[in-house]
Amino acid sequence: MRTIWKGALTFGLVNVPVKVYSATEDHDVPLHQVHAADGGRIRYQRICELDGEVVPYADIDKAYDDGERTVVLTADDIASLPAERSREIEVVEFVPSDQIDLLTLDKAYYLEPDSSSPKAYVLLRQTLEQTERTAIVRFSLRQKTRLAALRVRGDVLVLQTLLWADEVREPAFPALDEPVKISAKELELSASLVDSFSADFDPDQFVDEYQQELRTLIDAKLEKGDALDTAETFGEEQPADAGGEVIDLMAALKASVERSRAARAGGATDEKPAKKASDHSSSAKKSAKKSAKSKAKKSA
Repeated sequence: MRTIWKGALTFGLVNVPVKVYSATEDHDVPLHQVHAADGGRIRYQRICELDGEVVPYADIDKAYDDGERTVVLTADDIASLPAERSREIEVVEFVPSDQIDLLTLDKAYYLEPDSSSPKAYVLLRQTLEQTERTAIVRFSLRQKTRLAALRVRGDVLVLQTLLWADEVREPAFPALDEPVKISAKELELSASLVDSFSADFDPDQFVDEYQQELRTLIDAKLEKGDALDTAETFGEEQPADAGGEVIDLMAALKASVERSRAARAGGATDEKPAKKASDHSSSAKKSAKKSAKSKAKKSA
């Protein structure tokens, strides 16, 4: 597996350096399109609808269309946004694992400890197991802010991105609003049927039969010699488009617990540090914005 991101898990004052790997992969047979008459490759080109010219990636901007008007966003416009470039996976809260809606689960990533001592990593893993909690974290990946669930799978911490609340559609099916009467006998028979199919789930028992048959078909055609020389499917060559280590883990844990208790007390002394942290965050955002605008002006 190849590392796609490096950073640090942070909860309280504890810092856990980690490497991030994609936990899943696509097993589908890769297919492309060809001309049925001669087997020639079908190419998709970026053609401008106004002048009919092929446009290189370097000359392409992004745009938003509201149905009547189109707003063009240049590379400088995008660069001026306060994009998150933090290499931290910040723990926001720890919640009961059964409160995570499976519908919101998205892409999964493995986290590997990235330090000479995995003690902080193992501590967090064991804490999640013991408390039966899932950590809700926030981080940035590929210029997008992500919300994710941090949980345990075997001996490894798994980071699974979550859909935002407004990305989950609310079902509205009128038929389900109608009252339906289910008899006790029907429910008993249905439960009996479920019981007859009951088993412990073993994902290794299930295979993608379509992909297996597709591979068998391809191998059979290759064996019969029913194939083209790949080089012959191409036309003339087209021009190319232009974490830091934790010094004292115990001290960091104690300080984090004390700070959390002080915050809950809600005393006046707690409000000042909170305000200071807020001011610091605001100052950092303003500084980032100012720096981004300065870069945008220089590039212009």
